[in-house]
Amino acid sequence: MATTQDFTAMMKDMMGAFPVDTKSFEESFKTSATLNEKLSGVALEAAEKSTDLSTKWTKDTLSKMAALTKVKAEPADYAKAMTDFATATAEMAAENMATFAEIAKKAQTETVELMMAAGKDMAEETSAAVQKAAKETTAAAKKAAAK
Repeated sequence: MATTQDFTAMMKDMMGAFPVDTKSFEESFKTSATLNEKLSGVALEAAEKSTDLSTKWTKDTLSKMAALTKVKAEPADYAKAMTDFATATAEMAAENMATFAEIAKKAQTETVELMMAAGKDMAEETSAAVQKAAKETTAAAKKAAAK
């Protein structure tokens, strides 16, 4: 009578013949973690600078508003105070928006640089891992064929 072939033993032999190199996975994880750390640093720095700028802008606006609340001798002085406030606010807005744009531009530039460097590193690591795996697979296949 025919016996059923033991596929468990065959799978163990096959998996043993093609070992998995966990070092490449560990290196890939470390590279990814390092990239994430650097990207987080860029984002946190941009957020901190943006928050500082927002706080400064708010304080400057509030100090300019103080002039609006003071009692004036002539009705025309109220119109002048309002015009002065509007002009100062428009100037502050232009300056602060330009500064926000610089913060965003710096963060974008640093992010692109990090991604380019990471892409290059990952391509090199992948190429090395594939070459090593190909050599090991070829050697294992030759060894299995010799049996």
